[in-house]
Amino acid sequence: MLTGQPYGIAARVQDVGLVVRLLCWCLAALALPACTTTVDGLARSPAGAELWAPPLIDAHAVLLDLNTMRAITGAGTDLSVIPSMDTAYPVDIEPLAEQTPPPCRFLFAETATFGTSIDDFHKISYQSPPDAGLISQAAAVYVDKPAARTVFDTLTRAATDCAQTRFGQTYLGEVSADGSALQTRSGECGRDYRLKAVVVAEVTFCAFGETVPEIVLANLLGGIPE
Repeated sequence: MLTGQPYGIAARVQDVGLVVRLLCWCLAALALPACTTTVDGLARSPAGAELWAPPLIDAHAVLLDLNTMRAITGAGTDLSVIPSMDTAYPVDIEPLAEQTPPPCRFLFAETATFGTSIDDFHKISYQSPPDAGLISQAAAVYVDKPAARTVFDTLTRAATDCAQTRFGQTYLGEVSADGSALQTRSGECGRDYRLKAVVVAEVTFCAFGETVPEIVLANLLGGIPE
């Protein structure tokens, strides 16, 4: 059930050129064809495969469906999934990450945001061209609460340190955090992170109102058991 009301569409994105460049990098990184090799022989289960267990929470099931995202953003059918940006694993944009101060690397490297001990992951990014609107939702699931807490605390420290740099002031903006919530705001763009149980959830956006990410997170977190 949706909570709250959609906020009016904000004005133009402060730095559309930056957003476009980031999307181009993302699309380029995700559009690379997979490499395949054919090997003769019989398939065998890897060592320890019999000990594999499904994740505690299905990351895909946590995310909101397209119709719900359209209703929350108020963009209606103008909101669509960006091609090749529906992913089941974190993606790093190395050419950009390498040019940023170390604490700001998470802005372009999802492995720095969510760590490498993920048990399950899903992220979907959307666009609303008439409004120059961008928004994404992601859920990273971990094996237990301490693992999720470690990732969230590490991310919070990185964001706080990044905000102290000139780069962070420009592209990250203001940072606020408490024990389970992290928020950044720069112009009309922002990022919101929440920790709940074994999940770290993320919503990023540009050119949507302040209440949009809050409503997305409220509905997303509502599907996560304590």
